[in-house]
Amino acid sequence: DANLSTIVEDCMRHHDELFHLRAVLARSDVFHLMTGMWATQSERCFLWMAGFRPSEILKMLIPQLDPSTEQQLLGMCNLQQSSEQAEEALEQGLKQLHQSLADAVGAGPLNDGADVANYTGLMALALDRLDNLESFYREADNLRQQTLHHMRRILTTRQTARCFVSLGEYHRRLRALSSIWASRPRE
Repeated sequence: DANLSTIVEDCMRHHDELFHLRAVLARSDVFHLMTGMWATQSERCFLWMAGFRPSEILKMLIPQLDPSTEQQLLGMCNLQQSSEQAEEALEQGLKQLHQSLADAVGAGPLNDGADVANYTGLMALALDRLDNLESFYREADNLRQQTLHHMRRILTTRQTARCFVSLGEYHRRLRALSSIWASRPRE
């Protein structure tokens, strides 16, 4: 168990480092992460704000926790519910950002003879709103990271290890699904 604890803490540090690197990459090219071009086709199908949806991962992991105490199940269910609420708030904010961006880009006449000063002003406004996209991405990653840390506090070392193994298997299956899909016979 002492060795398992070290492995679990290494996994947590690995994920923390991954979130740090994703934040650095987001500052460099948030569109690359948001579009999921780094993921397989089936992984992209399940992306939420450039990563996993915490509440869906928790929903998948809760049945894997056997045996667990009532307090642990309640903690995990509460974590899932609070994750869903945070996800909904982020989705609403992102929806508003998309609408304000569309309004900025589509404002004014959309013809080739557009006033250069007006065009420059509209693009500056759109760029300002695009800066907020990185903020939403960071908030979503922060939610993912905090969910992992809360999960670690709720569960035993052995249960946390089982969750990390389950997450790995889940992603392995998604990658396998993409390979199978790509190699299927086509008519």
